[in-house]
Amino acid sequence: MILDAFKLTGKVAIVTGCRTGLGQGMALGLAEAGADIVGIDLNNLGETQQAVEKTGRRFLGVEANLSDIRVIDGIIGQALKAFGRIDILVNNAGIIRRADALEFSEKDWDDVMNINIKTVFFFAQAAGRQFVRQGAGGKIINVASMLSFQGGIRVPSYTASKSAVMGVTRLLANEWAKHKINVNAIAPGYMATDNTAPLRQDPKRSDEILQRIPAGRWGLPADLQGVAVFLASEASAYVNGYTIAVDGGWLAR
Repeated sequence: MILDAFKLTGKVAIVTGCRTGLGQGMALGLAEAGADIVGIDLNNLGETQQAVEKTGRRFLGVEANLSDIRVIDGIIGQALKAFGRIDILVNNAGIIRRADALEFSEKDWDDVMNINIKTVFFFAQAAGRQFVRQGAGGKIINVASMLSFQGGIRVPSYTASKSAVMGVTRLLANEWAKHKINVNAIAPGYMATDNTAPLRQDPKRSDEILQRIPAGRWGLPADLQGVAVFLASEASAYVNGYTIAVDGGWLAR
């Protein structure tokens, strides 16, 4: 049965940045499909833990600052100690800094690039090495953006980092498909999250955005659950290096 290909029963997924928002939504979707979850965030993962455990799945919360890639090996080790294996990595953690390009600071550049692409690559590398050791393949889902396709305004480091996420996703897919490791990305559109709060609180800017979205609304974390489960499951076994936009039709305009 085709629906069996979407089941994640017995799988273990690491989801970064899952305290709230899109990461929390994807973690819950994966859990509902059968996966146990290792959730990573700076602090306060209790809400996500409760939601995951209500599905009957197990949850391991790890508080870590992903701006320092030295924490990655320890996270992998904790996941293996708790669950014995990992099968899925969702590289969701990310930050944004807003300022005119003429005024943008080096610190705002480095902070965003460290989390949004350096950590994404090295976490994927660590997971990929574990998948190869396990010998059963694996799934990596990176979180890209509309600004992987477009330039945006007042977010130079975010645009650069998310363009890089799409490129690195392709590179890793090229190298690792032979190991039965699928590397793909999700590009969320304009979502109702903490990152977009300043835009949604600006009536003029919010209206401009909504006028362009054919669906006529801001996206929600639940809108990413279906595509996350698809990319984490055997249903996407022949999907490699692709970035799927979940944007209410934004890019079609």
